[in-house]
Amino acid sequence: MTNKNTFIAFIALLSLNSFSFSEGPSNLPNFAALAEHTSPAVVNVSVTKTINRSRNKGMGSRSPFPPGSPFEDFFNFPFEQRNQPERERKVQSGGSGFIISSDGYVLTNHHVIEDATEIKISLNDRREFKAKLVGSDKKADVAVLKIESSESLPFLTLGNSDEIRVGDWVVAIGSPYRLNFSVTAGIISAKTRSVPGQETSYIPFIQSDVAINPGNSGGPLFNLKGEVIGINAMIYSGSGGYMGISFTIPMNYAKEIVDQIKDSGSVARGWLGVSVQEITKDLADSFNLGTPRGALVGSVIKESPAEKAGFKNGDVILEFNDKKIIYSGDLPLIVGRIKPNLKVNALVFRDGKEKIIPVKIGQLEEAIENKVIPLKSPKKQNKLGLVVSSLEEISPEDREKFNLNSGVMVKEVFSGPAKEAGIQPGDVITSISQRKIKNLKDYTKIVKSLKKGSSVPIRIVRQGNGSFLTIKILK
Repeated sequence: MTNKNTFIAFIALLSLNSFSFSEGPSNLPNFAALAEHTSPAVVNVSVTKTINRSRNKGMGSRSPFPPGSPFEDFFNFPFEQRNQPERERKVQSGGSGFIISSDGYVLTNHHVIEDATEIKISLNDRREFKAKLVGSDKKADVAVLKIESSESLPFLTLGNSDEIRVGDWVVAIGSPYRLNFSVTAGIISAKTRSVPGQETSYIPFIQSDVAINPGNSGGPLFNLKGEVIGINAMIYSGSGGYMGISFTIPMNYAKEIVDQIKDSGSVARGWLGVSVQEITKDLADSFNLGTPRGALVGSVIKESPAEKAGFKNGDVILEFNDKKIIYSGDLPLIVGRIKPNLKVNALVFRDGKEKIIPVKIGQLEEAIENKVIPLKSPKKQNKLGLVVSSLEEISPEDREKFNLNSGVMVKEVFSGPAKEAGIQPGDVITSISQRKIKNLKDYTKIVKSLKKGSSVPIRIVRQGNGSFLTIKILK
């Protein structure tokens, strides 16, 4: 090989190495300029709350002697009297926030300022302001504050949270454990996340591995451009401290809430009026759905938009307002962001076919209170391992409240397919194998017709909430 060829080969090797993913530390992003530019608009939120309690309440007894002992006074503070009336006591807490406009609008979390009697905002230049609560929304965990200043205040640029990608670098600034203006960094771990245990939440959380701790709540999450792409809200932890999983409210979602709060002081959410559950592989097979996807309708609330539109128990909602439903938790996130009274289309899977259902969105109100259905004596057992009875044993008020106009009530559960499926006493069975059960006669007839070795969906209503289980008929 000539020297010329050797030189060309060397240049080619350098070009290949320049695209290697195993870059050295010098190629990692540097966040110093971002932190320096944005930190003036990141604030500390100090909250004072007033609680009523007696002077002794909650302190525990300091006396080793029983109450009423003549020696008890020796263990009290000087001049402290027992059984004093409740008194007001001030407690302090706080979090983080950030300024979004030069005239002093500040964003933070609802849970940071909840029940506050006084709110103070501190900037990193040591200036302090009293803040006024413009409005807040508990379901979105977003609060809007306002501070007044004779000068224009530093503020942050709000970014487009829909543009972030899993794996993107992000930076958080806040005051964990009152360590003001701490900077941490990490990457986006997931988008549109439902927090475990909060699958009916209306917040499509961003998950990241940025170190977030108590006190970071309400602070901003930045992209590398220095734009705010979310409000840091919570962590997933078994110890109360950071364990590598942090959740952030997306800025695009938060802006919708902020606009409503600034315009009207309150937030209106869309409401459909169904309870839904996840589609498992067994349920997908029993419905002949194929790949598990969508939100399975377990209950349709009486006189809700869903009932008026014609939704039925057992429908699988595959799309809503032209947005795909992959997991059941996707549905409330989509519905909640639709303005009430707007007409949209839903694509559902029913009886083996896809069907489009137009629906007029309602406005979300308080949730319907659940009530345990009382149990009485059993009547008749069948091959599923169940003892069931007529709905006549449930009060007319409860039948009306939970829309129970047909079905049978489970009185006892023995070893067998029903117990393995998770059926419990008190459940009301309304359909088996997508066949409606009107009464005990229907129930007996349908159960007798079930083929051995088959897997069939069974719908139950438990404490007012409808859901589907898969029951496997023994061979």
